[in-house]
Amino acid sequence: MENNNTTQLSGEKGRILVELARQTIARRLGLCRDISPELAEKLKNEAFDAKRGTFVTLTIDNQLRGCIGNLTPDASIRDGVRDNAINAAFNDPRFEPLTPEELESVQVEISLLTKPEQLEYQGPDDLLAKLTAGVDGVIIRKGPHNATFLPQVWEQLPDKEAFLGNLSLKAGLPADEWKKGELTVYTYQVQYFQ
Repeated sequence: MENNNTTQLSGEKGRILVELARQTIARRLGLCRDISPELAEKLKNEAFDAKRGTFVTLTIDNQLRGCIGNLTPDASIRDGVRDNAINAAFNDPRFEPLTPEELESVQVEISLLTKPEQLEYQGPDDLLAKLTAGVDGVIIRKGPHNATFLPQVWEQLPDKEAFLGNLSLKAGLPADEWKKGELTVYTYQVQYFQ
């Protein structure tokens, strides 16, 4: 039996998910009544029933315009993409809601996550050594503070120390918090489509 948490989807299935996100946003904007019958038929594929963590990232001219997701495999891929498309477009607190005029310019990226695994490490040097730049998505937690960066963020922050410093800031912690060795760290990998 295959493990639904790590099964890779084909590029064609990825394109279906990108189209689902785009049509879901268009529907919320009132630009269409429902998703197309062709897309609805393709979404019946059982591959989309698998429970996975999903993220939807929206960009315009390579600038972030919204990014929301769930780290844990609580929903089917289909439902996760649909819900996170709405949240990325209209409920990301960092941005105003997406407008109908912006939809044509928006690039949609879908990320399917493996289940996060706790990373055991002994101090900051060991943490740096155990992270794989460009591959690992990283979650940090300390008390009520937590944040994640998808693996794609390594493209903007290829230096591991800068990556962890910015992730600490995103969590509302000092930039050097990761050096203190008191963070709980999880890693995951993604398959993404745009």
